[in-house]
Amino acid sequence: MADKRAAIVQGARKVFGRDGYTRTSVDSIAKEAVVSTRTIYNHFPGGKAQLFRAVVVEGSETVVEARLDAIDRRLYKVTAADLEQDLVEFVRAWVAPLHRFSDHFAVVRQMRVESAHVPEEFLTAWRRSGPQRAAEAVAERFERLAADGLLTADDPARAARHLLLLTVAEIDDRSVHGALPLSEEAEGAIIESGVRAFLQGYAPR
Repeated sequence: MADKRAAIVQGARKVFGRDGYTRTSVDSIAKEAVVSTRTIYNHFPGGKAQLFRAVVVEGSETVVEARLDAIDRRLYKVTAADLEQDLVEFVRAWVAPLHRFSDHFAVVRQMRVESAHVPEEFLTAWRRSGPQRAAEAVAERFERLAADGLLTADDPARAARHLLLLTVAEIDDRSVHGALPLSEEAEGAIIESGVRAFLQGYAPR
């Protein structure tokens, strides 16, 4: 049963990422997952809507776990001497899920395009299960870095957003949220220059 459900979710993720929410049908998901429509309704009585919510939330939870791991591995042994490199390595680890979970980010791209036609509860569930949790975790860690004197930030949560805007946001924009992956060199240059710009404003004087 668990394997069948996983196959349905995986197939739905591919179809939603390719066709978007409004154009996807349960029949097309059944074909992709190689199951009957009855099997889909056995697992997801709410049909397409319930399945889309599962795809969005479960994908977001997978991504956020990878990003929480990036925080644990890259932002808990930061030193003043290695601050710039530590932040570079953190952002590299933060960006990695964009490549590892391309099917999920294809769904996110479609969801953003169709935001006016996707039920608001799905957008809210996506933010709460993924982006919001990750942002709160980064902000919490930046508060610790500021308390330790490694950053000068009256608003550590905003400082964390600034770092991600200077690095991840440009990668998202130039790669169209992972649809057109950048070279490792181009991505690295964006991250390194973004971290340097961030430290111009937030490094201790």
